[in-house]
Amino acid sequence: MANDDAVAVKEPKAPQESHARRWSGLGWGFIAKLLMMALVNALGLSIVLSAWNAEAWAILVASVVLLIAADIIYFAKKTLPLKDLFPGLIFLAIFQIFTLGYTGYVAFTNYGTGHAGSQEQAVDATLIQNERRVDGSPTYPLAIVRDGDTIGFAVNEDGIVSVGTEEQVLTPVDGATVDGSGKPTEVPGWEVVSQNALFSDQDLQQAVVDLRVPVSDDAEEGSMRTRDGSSGAVYQSSLEWDDEAQTFTDKETGTVYYADQETGNFVADDGSQLPTGWYVTVGFDNFVKAVTDKALAGPLLKVTGWTFAFAILTVLTSFGLGLLFALIYNDPRIRGRKWMRTVFILPYAFPAFMSALLWRGMLNREFGIINDWFFFGADINWLGDPFLAKVAILWVNLWLSYPYWFLVCTGALQALPSETMEASRMDGAGRWRQFRSITLPLLMVSTAPLAISSFAFNFNNFTIIYMLTEGGPPFPGTSGLGSTDILISAIYQISGVSGGSADYGLAAALSIIVFIFVGIVSAIAFRQTRKLEEI
Repeated sequence: MANDDAVAVKEPKAPQESHARRWSGLGWGFIAKLLMMALVNALGLSIVLSAWNAEAWAILVASVVLLIAADIIYFAKKTLPLKDLFPGLIFLAIFQIFTLGYTGYVAFTNYGTGHAGSQEQAVDATLIQNERRVDGSPTYPLAIVRDGDTIGFAVNEDGIVSVGTEEQVLTPVDGATVDGSGKPTEVPGWEVVSQNALFSDQDLQQAVVDLRVPVSDDAEEGSMRTRDGSSGAVYQSSLEWDDEAQTFTDKETGTVYYADQETGNFVADDGSQLPTGWYVTVGFDNFVKAVTDKALAGPLLKVTGWTFAFAILTVLTSFGLGLLFALIYNDPRIRGRKWMRTVFILPYAFPAFMSALLWRGMLNREFGIINDWFFFGADINWLGDPFLAKVAILWVNLWLSYPYWFLVCTGALQALPSETMEASRMDGAGRWRQFRSITLPLLMVSTAPLAISSFAFNFNNFTIIYMLTEGGPPFPGTSGLGSTDILISAIYQISGVSGGSADYGLAAALSIIVFIFVGIVSAIAFRQTRKLEEI
């Protein structure tokens, strides 16, 4: 018995088995997670190093914090709920919070054309823009060299071949060969572009003419430029920069331009200023400009009124037409209802920008089929007259929008309680009475939130405006803004994305105003829709 008891005491090996199961339980899932986190850490470290090199300290700190948080969340046992939430929170922070924050920051600066960099960058750009060929400077044999997408100059200066690019100063190289005229023919590590290849590529020709290769780290010493691709000369700026006094001096006229830290411009005593400045914080100047600048405030006020009218009328007309068709084709007495419903929702299946371009062609004053077929060839300027252009936009947007409401209202009508409708009939209510007192209130309970979202969408419906009229016809005496512009398309014009002068600070300020408008209207509308829930 004693031996049996001893054996019985030694038999259990559960701890070892559970330990083995614990390690085997890690399995492929743990390995996959380990590999995934290794990739995440590698990507995170590359972002951190890039931010360090670019001295983007905010991005560096945020990347380090997120990377540490990811390692803690995905390797700790007590953070299980965050494993699913963390990726969504990161995307929310990057694509929503950061975007809103950066837009708010830009709104309080003068960021735009002529103010797109730091003061140091503005100084270098100004020196380059005012470069002139140095009087009496020699002409050097030169060859165009290329390394992938990077182009540069190989310059023979007194038998020494130097290579430089827009970002790299001219630096002597060993092993280069030259022909009888002194032009470099072979440069180690670079491809020498032949004259035939240069003359056959217009884009390359323009890039070569625009290329400035600095001769040293000091921008005031000038840069090497070429006009023919075979010879070059040194160009120096006609302005001289004094870093201590923070002034530019024109060598030819003696005019002194002072650095104005409040406006980010180089300004002379006579009020003239250099075209290139730098971005600075200007406080609420952009918001004040939007309401006080005579050339801007008047058109913006008209644009704002039209924006509200466009959004409200679009929702009312598209909802009304969609509801009408839904009521008609919800009647069981109508034959072929399924086919007819399919036909009526076809506009909803087409891309909006393609439909807008199609209607733009049909509404053409001279060649459009609308004038030829429906108005007997009349000369109606649908897109050139301010009033008719607005009518055309409302009509096209109605054609694009009513199928959505047709689908929504059809579903809502089919979901209405039949008992309520039957009881109203028993009480003697007619069709109009049923619609006014029962159908419409019950429909509004489910469709009112969608109507609010539709209003917000059309308030920023850039596609239909830009593709159909591009905001035109323009307001008299103004540049950029037009009679059919809504706030979002006006912001697009002001931002200069489509070309011309850009004012990103003002565009960002107007974006914030639009955001506030939509937020206030939506909050009020949602509060009013709560009353419908009592029905």
